[in-house]
Amino acid sequence: MNEFFKKLPFLDNILKGIGQIMLQENRWTGLLFLVGIFMGSWQCGVAVLLSTAAGTFTAMKLKYNQSEINAGLYGFSAALVGVALAFLFETTALIWVLIILGGALAAVIQHFFIQKKIPVFTFPFIVITWVLVFTLHHFTHIPPSAMLSAEVIPSKYDDFLTCTNGFGQVIFQGGVISGMIFFVAVFISSPVAALYGLAASILGAGLSQFNGEPVKEIHMGLFGYNAVLSAIVFSGVKKTDGLWVLIAVVLTIIIDDFLIDNNLLSAVGGVFTFPFVAGTWITLLLKKFLIKTNNNA
Repeated sequence: MNEFFKKLPFLDNILKGIGQIMLQENRWTGLLFLVGIFMGSWQCGVAVLLSTAAGTFTAMKLKYNQSEINAGLYGFSAALVGVALAFLFETTALIWVLIILGGALAAVIQHFFIQKKIPVFTFPFIVITWVLVFTLHHFTHIPPSAMLSAEVIPSKYDDFLTCTNGFGQVIFQGGVISGMIFFVAVFISSPVAALYGLAASILGAGLSQFNGEPVKEIHMGLFGYNAVLSAIVFSGVKKTDGLWVLIAVVLTIIIDDFLIDNNLLSAVGGVFTFPFVAGTWITLLLKKFLIKTNNNA
């Protein structure tokens, strides 16, 4: 199969870009993500392909570092812009155009921060989507997607499935099967990251329920997906990795619940993955400070 993808490097870069949504440089992870997305919505699936392709193509045309392109670093924020727009809005011609332009812009912003050696994770996706959602809500009459009003039917397995639903919601997928596929997709790339993510999703659901958040939304994974991403960032086999995962996840959950409870970002579409980015930034700064303090001691 490696020979096959050597003949189609652009496709390989797209799949790795999709895999990098959960920080996995793995074409099979990306392919399984794509399968899970298409199972939830063909519009979201096409949007992910278009936006990731736009981001990757932009990086190639602007002659960004080839190893970074090959690793999919210019695809994941672009992918999330695409799926977010297709999930939030009816896919009119304007939305399809914005999916492509947003994917291209995500690559440019991502490159700026890569050059500055600043780990911004999905921040380019967040900023672009906030601006686009605010603009579309105020200056167009494009109706919301039917997915936003889809009825969620409760089942007796909701408590059990919440943990994998957290994986699904990272890419705006509320389907139970999609969540399971996403977990498996991460697991085949990094079992440690997948299991830490699973534990983080459970912790996010538990703490949010303790905080009085709506049980229906907890079961959907809406209070777990940011925690999943934070756990994956710090996952590793050292004992100290577990400590940093716990710190990052707890900070992420606190930020997530605070922003949602106070309805602070509803005008721009919601929190998206901002709690993950903020919680991870704070944890990285804390880790850097402690390492510096120990070295100076």
